[in-house]
Amino acid sequence: MNYIIEQSARGYDTLSVEALLATKRRIFLTNPVDSDNCAEIIRQLMFFNSQDAAAEIVLYINTPGGEVDSGFAVYDTMRMIDAPVRTVCIGVCASMGALIYLGGERREMLPHSRLMIHDPSFGGGSYAGKKPHELQAEVNKLSETRDALCRVIAERTGRTFAEVCEKTATDTYFTPEQAIEFGLAHAVAERI
Repeated sequence: MNYIIEQSARGYDTLSVEALLATKRRIFLTNPVDSDNCAEIIRQLMFFNSQDAAAEIVLYINTPGGEVDSGFAVYDTMRMIDAPVRTVCIGVCASMGALIYLGGERREMLPHSRLMIHDPSFGGGSYAGKKPHELQAEVNKLSETRDALCRVIAERTGRTFAEVCEKTATDTYFTPEQAIEFGLAHAVAERI
């Protein structure tokens, strides 16, 4: 982690770059989406919201995606707090990263960034020895998750559920211009 030395009335303070950015209400998601980093993001969102519910929070995202439940927890928190959240894709927002990105009131992408949406897939684990009804139950859960993801994408983009399902059937990548056209993004970032 990088540190900055600042002079204050107390003398010299050593602060992490992350701590300095947090004072400006900046949050980063730059790892796979999991329960640990999502819990930290949720805490930061809630803290910043309690400090000033009218001031913008900026969430910078560069992630390959990850856990569905953890991603939905961040998305729901973003949608439920009063403070406006601006999301900025700074590399790739893939899978659950794209869903979190869609939680922003204002959604921007850097000029060479990409967004990727797709259907959820089975995580780890072995299905060896499972009975047909057990496998069918897993498929049903996966289908429910797919429907929930597609509903969110449709709601946030203004596209129909069928249009979204067509795009998520495979890994679909969007340049900033394509993402704007589809309704995933609002603009190419002019400032970060």
